[in-house]
Amino acid sequence: MAVLELPPVDFPPVVPPITARVQQQALSWFADVRPGEEAALAAVLTEMASDPAGNDVLPFGELTGLHFGRLILLDPTPATDDHGAYPAKLCLLTDFDGDLEPHLDDLLATAGPGLDRLLRYCEGYPAAKRDQGTEVRDAFVREHVARTNTVYINTAGRTVQQIRQEAALHEAIDAFLDAGDWTDATPRQIRAAIQDFVNSRHDLGWAMAPLPERTLGDWVRGAPGLAKTPLAIVATAPLWLPVLPFWAAALLAKEATDETHDHLEPDEAHAARLAALEDHTPQNQFAAFGFVKEGPFRNLTANVLLRVTDYVTRYSFNRGQLTGVTTIHFARWVFTDDDQKRLLFASNYDGSLESYMDDFIDKVAWGLNAVFSNGVGYPRTWLLTIGGARQEDEFKDYLRRHQVPSQVWFSAYPQLTAMNIENNAQIRAGLVGEISDSGCEKWLARV
Repeated sequence: MAVLELPPVDFPPVVPPITARVQQQALSWFADVRPGEEAALAAVLTEMASDPAGNDVLPFGELTGLHFGRLILLDPTPATDDHGAYPAKLCLLTDFDGDLEPHLDDLLATAGPGLDRLLRYCEGYPAAKRDQGTEVRDAFVREHVARTNTVYINTAGRTVQQIRQEAALHEAIDAFLDAGDWTDATPRQIRAAIQDFVNSRHDLGWAMAPLPERTLGDWVRGAPGLAKTPLAIVATAPLWLPVLPFWAAALLAKEATDETHDHLEPDEAHAARLAALEDHTPQNQFAAFGFVKEGPFRNLTANVLLRVTDYVTRYSFNRGQLTGVTTIHFARWVFTDDDQKRLLFASNYDGSLESYMDDFIDKVAWGLNAVFSNGVGYPRTWLLTIGGARQEDEFKDYLRRHQVPSQVWFSAYPQLTAMNIENNAQIRAGLVGEISDSGCEKWLARV
């Protein structure tokens, strides 16, 4: 094996290791927009979209531990026979490391008076002065935080810091290997050389330290949440089991008569507007918005299913895949209004929209049906799970019709797919410990 002599390196600052597990959370924030102010607010969002990370209104790139952030301006909805009129609504969605209160503190401190350029157009925010002052601004922001009904996290505990560190580690190892001649080296020798290289770099030494494991304290703190839903189901079984056949009969009757809108195609101008925001990096954003079918039956059904879905995604599908779909970074469902008549779905995913929808149809159609079938116009289902998304063309048209643009969208690592991130994590993990010769070969294949 050739001996590689590397030139002196101007090392960047030492990156600290990750010393504690950090949970990811979702912030959902909504405020009504004053009538007549929609165009002015849209102009501010357009300005922000040119630099989501560093704009002077809300610089997403300066927020600590932020994975994804977006701002959506929902159009006003006129009154119909089924519902009253809704004003335009400003939505702020973030996916972040840590707890909500520190995240809000960070957001308010980082944006500061710049937030007034958004909030001044919102109902209930004093419009007399451009800068309302810290107390007014902070109180308004905190009052409009909504409960996120369902959250999906690709890999719980994987922080922005870890993702960026491991991507930099992979790049450094790539450069090291590219600079050498490894023709006569065995996989084990190459791995040892990589370990020596990483150990020699004071900015990469953190990679040789194992990630913090889930402690007994973590399990104890998480136990109430883990046990709450199953215990509630068991405790209330005497109440809901006798009702279940009647609920199923009522559901079948409603599914047979629900209006489906299968014949409606997406508006071409709307589809073009959405397409202009897609496929700029390996990642994409998606947001869909619509009404829940009228009546307490559908509202209760949607609420129960969202709670069950939230439990399952938090405690079962939190290690890199959602029933086989591996391309989603974060996703959520959240009611946008107090009356719970309108539901917003938002996700950050990899690849094209077409492949994203195909993934859902092929791997989790029943899950989509369970939640989305409570939406007005969804393709017809049977007992919430059969049909629906399996009607491919009608399902794709339904999603495109209900999709809304995210006027401002930020990713902390826009060039990394979920598979890249997982691969980088496995490269880092393979640096330490004993592995077999075949394990060395598989590990080098990742590099």
